[in-house]
Amino acid sequence: MFLFVFEMKKLLTRLFLIFPLMILAQDGDGNSSQFILTPEFMVGTSAEANEMFPDRNPQTQLLLNFGWNHKGNPQEWAQRTNGPKTGISLGYTNFGNNREIGSSYTILPFIEFKALRSERLRIFTGMGLSYFDTKYDPVTNPFNLAITTDLVWSYRAFIYYKFIIGEKVDWRLGVGYYHHSNGHTRLPNQGFNSFLGSLSADLKLGKEVPDPEIEYESSKYGFISIRSGFGINALSVAAFNEKKPVYTLSGTYGRVYNNTYKLGLGFYYRFYQHYYDYISNNESLVQDGREFAEFKDSPWFNASVFGLHFSAEVLLNHVSIDVQIGLNITKPAYKIDWRINEGWDDTPRDIPDFWVLGEFDTTFRMKHLISSRMGMKYYLFGTKEFRKHNVFAAFHINSNLGQADFSELSLGYVYNFELGKN
Repeated sequence: MFLFVFEMKKLLTRLFLIFPLMILAQDGDGNSSQFILTPEFMVGTSAEANEMFPDRNPQTQLLLNFGWNHKGNPQEWAQRTNGPKTGISLGYTNFGNNREIGSSYTILPFIEFKALRSERLRIFTGMGLSYFDTKYDPVTNPFNLAITTDLVWSYRAFIYYKFIIGEKVDWRLGVGYYHHSNGHTRLPNQGFNSFLGSLSADLKLGKEVPDPEIEYESSKYGFISIRSGFGINALSVAAFNEKKPVYTLSGTYGRVYNNTYKLGLGFYYRFYQHYYDYISNNESLVQDGREFAEFKDSPWFNASVFGLHFSAEVLLNHVSIDVQIGLNITKPAYKIDWRINEGWDDTPRDIPDFWVLGEFDTTFRMKHLISSRMGMKYYLFGTKEFRKHNVFAAFHINSNLGQADFSELSLGYVYNFELGKN
């Protein structure tokens, strides 16, 4: 099992590194998009990840963004989304404390939309991977609980204002949020939350492609989709910090509007190996006389999650941006997870009766009930037009109301059908 998890982790990492190339493969002709190079400087602050977090100077970032303006792209997704910019962002970050926090190096595929149909106002979102050269160590770096792995997920959301628009250069000011987290693959995983201001310049190196002015008719069709996934996570900091699998299965029914916007409702099932092993191995909190002793009557059920979800995608031909909000019908063993991780730090494997455990407060009830999921899909066949069958690979971060739960790779099949026809 250890070798299997290790190999899957390597696959996840390598596959993610080629996603920036996938987001550019939109099946348009080579002259339908204008190339834009954007050097960018950011400065801001990182919120404290934990008590006694190391002192630090302001955070600084240098980035180079390689983008393609799809204003002239005749594909329907590009016209329906008002000609967004897609591309790859390469960045270096110094967190203001070289010894205890260090620096990171980021590769991040992104998409940038017009806001309110304005040429000056832009909304940027991207999800990628960062390498950290300094991380938590219980002996040499015990007060940096933000990062515990070399490679972490990175998410960036910004809004930009073009204060000067020129023929060859657009000058921009921006403000936004940057998050780094390992997706609960190793604990502690407090993550970095940063708030930054930005100065950047869009250098228009390619010729501007005129708007094709295509009028697309409104369309919609139905779909049924099923996917199966493999994730990894850890259970606790001290006693159960090894990576173990999370197996997932989900089905969705919904509609696709204008070959661009995809909405669906469905179900999901998840099985947590950590939860199952904790119950089956008769660990501390499920022993006779302890709070969750009855979980041993059905280890499989109590290590499982059943839920319903609402999903939304923006289809960009081969690539999509995918988000999901879920409602857990049952997730019994999350109570064990909360007890161990939300009380005193470094809860031992054998928990004494006097140990202070996490309380089942309002925050627990919300995280126990609501799940979320965010990531990217890559479709084998382009979605720019109706196709009856398709398959996809996907990366997602799954969370409990915004708190990372597990990182996941999944494969799926989609059956599309015309509405009102057999």
